[in-house]
Amino acid sequence: MLLSRLDKVRRTGQDRWIACCPAHGDKHPSLSIRELEDGRVLVHCFSHGCSVNDIVSAVGLELSDLFPPRPISDHFKKGERRPFVGADVLQAMQHEAVVIMMSGNAIVNGSFSENDRLRCLLAVSRFNAGLDAAGISP
Repeated sequence: MLLSRLDKVRRTGQDRWIACCPAHGDKHPSLSIRELEDGRVLVHCFSHGCSVNDIVSAVGLELSDLFPPRPISDHFKKGERRPFVGADVLQAMQHEAVVIMMSGNAIVNGSFSENDRLRCLLAVSRFNAGLDAAGISP
């Protein structure tokens, strides 16, 4: 769908093309297009670094047109969650633990502000969300 709306399209490899970028009036092909095995389409403007939104808008498409349609049944599978990578959850929790520790230091030093209190509450909330993502009740 995207390729048919571009100028000077040339195949550069299996599932890879180059074309003129429609977002900035390209004279020479600078837009790289790649279709992944799952049907997603990746685009990158090497000339001006145009955003994907600008590129698809320039040819009358939307960002969602670069992704394969999902069957309706996929949206409603019960009990299925995309798990977070454990290391990412732990890293985020470590950051929030540091914020909580710094808040404790500010309390001890008598410099705990209203902004500090709000950030500490957010940190506790995020820490608890991390526990929830790990399947642990706070």
